[in-house]
Amino acid sequence: MARSRPPRTSLPPVPPPAERARTLAARARHAAVIGEAVGEHGAHGDPGGGDGELRATPTLHHVPSTGAATLQFPEDHPLVLRVRERGEALLPVMLELADVAPVTVRRPVRGLLWVSGRLRVLPMRVARRAALRIAAELPDERLLDVGHGETLLRLEPAMVVLSDAEGTEALAPTAMAAAPPDPVAATGDPWLAHLAAAHAGTLSALVPRLPMPLRRPGHRLAPLGVDRLGLRLRVETERDDHDVRLPFGAPLSCPGQLGEAVRALIGGDGDVPGLRPITRPAAGA
Repeated sequence: MARSRPPRTSLPPVPPPAERARTLAARARHAAVIGEAVGEHGAHGDPGGGDGELRATPTLHHVPSTGAATLQFPEDHPLVLRVRERGEALLPVMLELADVAPVTVRRPVRGLLWVSGRLRVLPMRVARRAALRIAAELPDERLLDVGHGETLLRLEPAMVVLSDAEGTEALAPTAMAAAPPDPVAATGDPWLAHLAAAHAGTLSALVPRLPMPLRRPGHRLAPLGVDRLGLRLRVETERDDHDVRLPFGAPLSCPGQLGEAVRALIGGDGDVPGLRPITRPAAGA
C-alpha cells in the first residue's frame, strides 16, 4: 500500500474508517484464517505458515457488514477437525482479508482487514440454509459442495482492525455494521479495470491534477480505487509508488454519477466510461 499525501491542511475527504472497513470486507477476494497451530511442526496449518501458526485458506468466504464471516472448508480439513474438538469452547482465530487492486500494479494490496473472533462449525442443516442464502446474493457453484464433502464455519467477531492507505484503525464490529454502504463499492473495481484497459485518454487527461513532481514522462499511471468521495490513482516511478487521491466535487449517491464526476475532474467532455451495475463473482473466487 503506497502512501503519498499532500500537507495535512489540504487532505482530500475520505469515507470514515467503518465505511471503508465494510467496503473492504465485502469485496476482498483473498482470505486466510490464522490461529495457533498444534501438533508437530504446526501440522494443522497450511504450508508456508510460520512456526506455531495455523494459516488456512477457505474454499470460499462470505463476510457481511457485521463481520460474522461464513467460511467453507472440506469436512476433513485440520481446521474443521480442531474446531469440532473444541466443542462449545469456540476456537479463537483471526480472519485476514486482503483487498487487491483490479489493475496490474507493483504493490497490488490496497488494504487489509483483520477480524478477530471465535469459530464454530455450523450444523449441516444450518450450513445448507446458509449456503442457499449466500448463493442468492452471490451465486457460486462451490456452494453446491456443502453437505457433500464440505461444510461451513461461522466466525463470531469480537474486534476489527483496518489498515489501508489512510492509516490503521481498530473498530468494534457493531461500528462496521452500522456504517452505510458505499454506493459505488460493488461496481467500482470492474469500472477501474475497464478504465485502465480501454480509456488511456481519460487517464492522460488526469495527469494535470497530479502533484508537479509526479507528472514527469516515464511514470506509470493506473486507476487504483474509487468510492463515493473520490478517485485514487497510483503513480509508479522508477523507485517508488505514490497514491494520489482526487476528490469529487460532491459525494456520489449512485453509480450512474461516476462518469460525470470524472469529467468534472478533467474539466471537459472527454470520453469517460459510465459505471453500470456488473455482477461480481463470489468472495473467495
